[in-house]
Amino acid sequence: MASSSYISLMDLASGDMFNSPQTPERISRVMTVPVDGGITDDGDFDSLCSECCEKTIIVANFLPLQAQKDIKSGQWLFSFDEDSLLLQMKDGFSSDTIVVYVGSLKVDVDSKEQDEVSKTLLEEFNCVPTFLPPDLQKKFYHGFCKQYLWPLFHYMLPMCADYGNRFDRLHWQAYLSANKIFADKIIEVTNPEKDYVWVHDYHLMALPTFLRKHFHRVKLGFFLHSPFPSSEIYRTLPVREEIIKALLNADLIGFHTFDYARHFLTCCSRILGLDHESKRGHIGLDYFGRTVYMKILPVGIHMGQLQSSLNHPSSSTKVKEIVAKFNGKKIIIGVDDMDIFKGISLKVLAMEQLLQQHPELQGKVVLIQIVNPARSTGKDVQEAKREIYESTERINDVFGFPGYEPVVLIDRCVPFYEKAAYYACAECCIVNAVRDGMNLVPYKYIVCRQGTSRMDEALQIAPESPRTSMLVVSEFIGCSPSLSGAIRVNPWNIDAVADALNMAITMPGVEKQIRHKKHYRYVSSHDVAYWSQSFMQDLERACKEHYNRHCWGFGFGLSFRILSISPSFRKLSIDHIISVHRRTCRRAIFLDYDGTVVPHSSIIKSPGPEVILFMNSICSDPKNTVFIVSGRGKNSLSDWFAQCENLGIAAEHGYFIRWNSRSEWETFPIAIDFGWKRIAEPVMQLYTEATDGSFIESKESALVWHHQDADPDFGSSQAKELLDHLENVLANEPVVVKRGHRIVEGVTKGLVAKKVLSTMISNGELPDFVLCVGDDRSDEDMFESISNTAYISSLPVSPEIFACTIGQKPSKARYYLDDTVDVLKLLSGLTGASSSTTSTSNTETEVSFESCA
Repeated sequence: MASSSYISLMDLASGDMFNSPQTPERISRVMTVPVDGGITDDGDFDSLCSECCEKTIIVANFLPLQAQKDIKSGQWLFSFDEDSLLLQMKDGFSSDTIVVYVGSLKVDVDSKEQDEVSKTLLEEFNCVPTFLPPDLQKKFYHGFCKQYLWPLFHYMLPMCADYGNRFDRLHWQAYLSANKIFADKIIEVTNPEKDYVWVHDYHLMALPTFLRKHFHRVKLGFFLHSPFPSSEIYRTLPVREEIIKALLNADLIGFHTFDYARHFLTCCSRILGLDHESKRGHIGLDYFGRTVYMKILPVGIHMGQLQSSLNHPSSSTKVKEIVAKFNGKKIIIGVDDMDIFKGISLKVLAMEQLLQQHPELQGKVVLIQIVNPARSTGKDVQEAKREIYESTERINDVFGFPGYEPVVLIDRCVPFYEKAAYYACAECCIVNAVRDGMNLVPYKYIVCRQGTSRMDEALQIAPESPRTSMLVVSEFIGCSPSLSGAIRVNPWNIDAVADALNMAITMPGVEKQIRHKKHYRYVSSHDVAYWSQSFMQDLERACKEHYNRHCWGFGFGLSFRILSISPSFRKLSIDHIISVHRRTCRRAIFLDYDGTVVPHSSIIKSPGPEVILFMNSICSDPKNTVFIVSGRGKNSLSDWFAQCENLGIAAEHGYFIRWNSRSEWETFPIAIDFGWKRIAEPVMQLYTEATDGSFIESKESALVWHHQDADPDFGSSQAKELLDHLENVLANEPVVVKRGHRIVEGVTKGLVAKKVLSTMISNGELPDFVLCVGDDRSDEDMFESISNTAYISSLPVSPEIFACTIGQKPSKARYYLDDTVDVLKLLSGLTGASSSTTSTSNTETEVSFESCA
C-alpha cells in the first residue's frame, strides 16, 4: 500500500522549507542545449567544450576534490582527490569524452563565496558544486542517509531507539530536497540529446525521478555501491514504493553482486508486481513500455595508483621498518573503517581463539588492525570502538610478553603508501565485515603482494621469485564472489574464522602461489577502467531506442514515470473506426471476454444486458462475423450468450468453436487424444501440493495451473519449473504448453483468428475490415495472427486492420483503449453503425451488392 506521502512532493522537495540560503545562480556556461532544445550562444561556453562534444555527467554525494581555506589569504585551495573512485573511473572513458562532476564539497562554503567558488571549480576542475544549506545537509546526510538508510541497507532494523534512528519524515523530506537540488544542477549542465548521466549510490536514489520528469529521454544510469537488502528488510521502509519507482526511472541500474540485484528484482515483484526476464544475457524489467536493465559487475581498483604507491620512497622506508619490527613473525593485516558493520571486534576475538587453540603460534603471529576514521557518529560507533579496545587489551595482557603484542591497533588516519607497505609485508589479509557493499581491501592487498621492482628491493626478494597471498573474507561482502581462491567465512562463527586464519598462515607455499596467481589475474584485468567502460557500454545499449519511441510523463510526485510506446501506437478513435466500418462490406470482429467486455474487477462475471444488446445489434448485420474468444469453458459462454443467436463463440482459447447458436461445437484438430492429461495432471498436482495458493483448473481441452494467489517469487519460480517439466514429459504428445500471466496452459487464441479468416476467404467472403480487441498476453497471439501476411497476400485489397489492446502498454497491437468503459463505447458506436447499415441494405439491396462486388 502506498504511504501517505507526497502527491505534491515535487514541490515539497524544493529546499525552501528550511528557509536557508540556496545554491548560487544557474550555471549556463556548460549548457550545449537549453531546456527548450535551442542552441546556446553564451560565448563563455567554449572554455569547456564545443557544441558537438559528448559529456558524461558523474553525480555523487561528494565531489572528487580536496578543499581547504588558506587562513592568511582567505583563499580557497582545491585539488583533485587521487583516491576518489569518481576520478579513477575516467580511465574507462574515451579520450574525447568530457567528464563533468556534480556533487557537494566536504567543507562548508559561506553563501557569499559560493558563486566565486562555483566559477573556479567549473573552469579549473569541470566540477559543479551543490551547496546544501547546513541544516538541510545535516538532516539529509547525517540524518536520513547515515542514521537510517545505511543501517537498514546493512540489515539493521531500528528495533531500539538507542541503536539506530526511527523513520523521520522531516529527514525524508530533507533527502528529497537534497536530491532535487542535485537534479537542478544536473539539468543546468546536461544536453539530453547527447550526454549521459551516471548517478552513484544510495544518497541519490530519488534523483532519477526529478531528472526524468524534466528530461523524458535523459540517458540515465545509476550504480548502488552499498548492499541492497532482501525484500523482508527493504519492505519495512515506509517509503519503499517511492524509492523503487524512482530507481526505475533510470535506464540502467548497477549492483556489485547478483544477490543485490536479485533482492532488488524481488522487491519490484512483491511491491509493484513486476516480473523480470533475461534478454540476450541482460536482465531487464518492462516498466510502462521502457526496459530498465540491470548491470551486475563489482567495481575494480586503479592499478596505476597502487603501483605508484608501492614505488613511493616512503613505502620502501616503511616496509623496512615493518620487517625489522616484526622480524620472524607472520603478519595478518586488517584495514577497516570504524564502523559497526566491519566486524573488527569479531576479528579480534577470532585472533584470541587462534592463540588459544594453537599455543605454538604465540609469539609467531600478529594481527595488525588499521582502523580508518569513522564516517558517522553515534552511540553505536562509540560502543563498538570501546569493545575493540577492551578486547585488544585483554588479548595482549593474556598472550603478550615483552617485545610481543598479538594485536596491534593503528587508530589514526593512515596514508595509503603506509597501508601499501603493510599489505606487502602481510602473509594474510582478513576482511571480516558482517555486511559490506563491496570492500576493495582484498583487491589492494593482492596487487601489493604482487609488488614492484622497488618493493622487491625493499623486501630483499628476487624479482623472479614466486608471489603468494592469502585471503580470509566474509561471505557477506560484495567482493567475495569474485575471489574464488579466498577462504570464505561466516564472521559470526568465531571458531571457523580462527580455523581459517590458521589454515591461511600454515598453507603450503605452492597452493598460496596458485591462489595468488588466480586472484591477481582477475583483479588486474577487472580494474576500475574495465568497470566504468563496461557500465557505459551497457548504458549506451540501454538508451539506444530512446528516440525511436514516443514518451509521455504521468503520475504525481515520486509516482511520476514515463510511458514509452511505439510511434505507431495510438488511441483508437471510435469516430474513425465507425467511418471505416460503414464503408466496408465484409467484417470480422474478435472480442476477448474477461478484462475486455467484462472488467476483471467485476464480481459478477456474466455479461450485463447492455453487452447482450450491443452484441445482438452488431451480429444482426449480415456483413459482420463476430466472435467472443475466451479462455472460459463452452458451457459458461453458451449460457451467458444464449440470447445472441448469431454470435460466434471460441471457448477454451479456441479449442471449441461455434459459429452461431444453431451450429454444432467444432473442436480444433489438435490433441484429439486426451491421453496427455493422464501424464500432465499428476505432474501439475505435485506442484500444486508444493505451492501454497496454487490450483489446477480442468478444462475439456486443457489443464491450467494458476498461481496468482501464491507467493509471487515462489509461484513464478515454480511456474518456470513446471513449464520445463511439462515440456519434457509431453515432448511426444500432441499438445502445446504455454505460460500466460500467472498461469501455465496449452492453446493459443491466434489459431482462432487464423481459422475464422481462412474459412471466410475460402467461402468467398473476403474480409475488408478486421477488428480484434483484447487485454492480456494471450490476446497478443490474435493481434499477430490478424496481421499475418499469409491472409493479406491472398486478398485483392488489403483489409483495414484494427488490433486494439486495453490500456497503454507495450503490445503487438497498434491501437489501445483505456478500459472496458471505452470498449462499451466502441460497441455502442458499432451498434449504431450496424443498425444504419442494416436499414440501408434492406431498402437499397441492388446498389449495395453492386458496390461490394
